[in-house]
Amino acid sequence: MLSVLDLFRVGIGPSSSHTVGPMRIARRFLAQMDADTRGQITEVFVELQGSLALTGEGHGTVTATALGLLGHDPETYDPEAGEAGLKRIEDEGKLCLFGEHDVTFTFKRNIDLAGHVLPDLHPNGMKIRALDKSGAPLREGQFYSTGGGFIASEAQLLKPAEDDIIPTRIDVPHPFTSGAELLEVCRERQKSITEIILLNEDAHRPRNETEAKLDGIIEVMFACIDRGLATRGELPGGLKVRRRAPELHAKVVGTPLANEPERLFDILNLYAMAVNEENAAGGKVVTAPTNGAAGIIPSVLRKYCPLDEASDAARRTFLLTAGGIGLLYKQRASISGAEMGCQGEVGVACSMAAAGLAAVWGGTPQQCTNAAEIGMEHNLGLTCDPVGGLVQIPCIERNAIGAVKAVNAARLALQSDMPGRVSLDQVIETMRQTGLDMSNKYKETSQGGLAVNVIEC
Repeated sequence: MLSVLDLFRVGIGPSSSHTVGPMRIARRFLAQMDADTRGQITEVFVELQGSLALTGEGHGTVTATALGLLGHDPETYDPEAGEAGLKRIEDEGKLCLFGEHDVTFTFKRNIDLAGHVLPDLHPNGMKIRALDKSGAPLREGQFYSTGGGFIASEAQLLKPAEDDIIPTRIDVPHPFTSGAELLEVCRERQKSITEIILLNEDAHRPRNETEAKLDGIIEVMFACIDRGLATRGELPGGLKVRRRAPELHAKVVGTPLANEPERLFDILNLYAMAVNEENAAGGKVVTAPTNGAAGIIPSVLRKYCPLDEASDAARRTFLLTAGGIGLLYKQRASISGAEMGCQGEVGVACSMAAAGLAAVWGGTPQQCTNAAEIGMEHNLGLTCDPVGGLVQIPCIERNAIGAVKAVNAARLALQSDMPGRVSLDQVIETMRQTGLDMSNKYKETSQGGLAVNVIEC
């Protein structure tokens, strides 16, 4: 089984599938060659395919690919060094490959936006060729950014097509492949979802290391909220979208004694928008489980498990339970907007946050999965149609709405401990089928919906 820490990755905005994934692919392509082979490379050509090409400019895919070729990794990215490398490409037409030696490189010549190429295995395709001085290929490969920062080679995606099994590298004590199996494991062991997930995480690394990593993820989430609340101005990209989280925060802080019920909406809204405004600006965020939906889980977590009130255990409970639900979506469907539409991003994040909050509020495993089901059921069919290919409209507000939905889903689920008429497995399968049936123009291509009905500037 995957680790929940595979779902919560530290990266940069604005998109986990279109920014983080391509950067990781480009870097890994070079890292898998030995230094001598890399030293023979004189030029690299990249073909961005499908959704990566159609929204690549707005999603930062072109620059992310170049950063990966420069040797940058999303989790340890140094913005100052990265910007210097990109500026050198613009000024000199040179790229320091993997930080080792210069090759000739320009964005227009070496990165082809092949939107007409629609890969069969996944909409986010990427082909890379490395050539020697004679023009002969040293290495080439076809890769895919499969959502949430996850990447795969063509061979990795082809193998499951043959036998529908992806071999696991780590045996965990309590494996599960469905919500029903997860609930059965909880019943048999008389443990919560959090406890089962934590026991599985123990197979990946020592307990104290897992806890430290979870705390580190929470720290990055909360720091992102703080930056978003403190930073004003317009977001990059040409839509002239103004950051609203700081202004909304000032209004909430300015009326500390206000007791209207709607104040809860304001708090959830400003936290979620703060994160996604940072993401839209290319800031440091946590994929949760994607960048486009990065604001929902931090918003709900910050409101109900703040650092000055809640315990570390409560915050870990939230993330572990949310992560366990996220694993089901990753394994049984997809968290890629290019495959599922926004239901696979905001819908999944809403579902995860609802389960996490239900767990913090003392919900049983059944209530937690009920909350997750409610969170997704009312996001089914949600399209991904970013205006101008930018992760701004409708993405930022959509995270705010998703955070409020998650809280309501958790509240509804705690009213009963009976299984819902619709199970979590059924809603995940419905999401998968809906995503497959959805027209491609509504799946992160900027070819339909708001993307074609809203004037960009």
